[in-house]
Amino acid sequence: MDGSAASAEWPARSLLGLLSVPARRELLGLGARKRFEAGAVMLREGMDDEHVLLLLSGFAKVTATVENGESSLLAVRAAGDPVGEMAAMTGAPRSATVTACGPLLARVLPSAALRGLLLTVPEVSVALAGIVADRLRWANRRRLDFRGYPAKVRLARLLVELAASYGASGPGGTVIGCRLTQPELAALAGVAETTVHKVLRELREEGLLETGYRSTVILDLPRLRRLAELAPEPP
Repeated sequence: MDGSAASAEWPARSLLGLLSVPARRELLGLGARKRFEAGAVMLREGMDDEHVLLLLSGFAKVTATVENGESSLLAVRAAGDPVGEMAAMTGAPRSATVTACGPLLARVLPSAALRGLLLTVPEVSVALAGIVADRLRWANRRRLDFRGYPAKVRLARLLVELAASYGASGPGGTVIGCRLTQPELAALAGVAETTVHKVLRELREEGLLETGYRSTVILDLPRLRRLAELAPEPP
């Protein structure tokens, strides 16, 4: 993905995927492109800068410092997603750090230019508000899952959500292109790292999952949804 306005270029649930071609073209016309290398800190927690980054390729991880001083993974973002929009909308310091998972391309959107576009192109404003609301719902679901489900179900629910947001159909199943480490999966699912290791082994043995160096493949998504106690996908 290189910044084209064509709808087929972007995941359907991303900001760019939600927009019509004209609105997408307006958004992609803001700011300038910037390349980031793997491991580069794109936005840093606590900083007062207010620009937004619109990912055009690759994946990024969103982390925040917890009470014991360690870094906790909050979310993953992929091509088509904005990052840093809360600081641009509120003027408050950055609440999280965003780090490139691999080489990626982003568009740097000055906050003033983005706010001007939101006022003149309501479609972009509505889509961005929907993205923010979805992220809040996702965070709320994580907290409820921590209390209401055992570890295996929580991890299964997380994998289903990652597949819905970042998965692509492959010859063997649904490929989740963002490679997360076991500590990162543990942070997102709210379970111990040793538990993640055990559950992933069980899922592989049950023929539900295949893990590799760069990706995770869900071999049987309907069965994984049942394990996650989620309703079947509509036909």
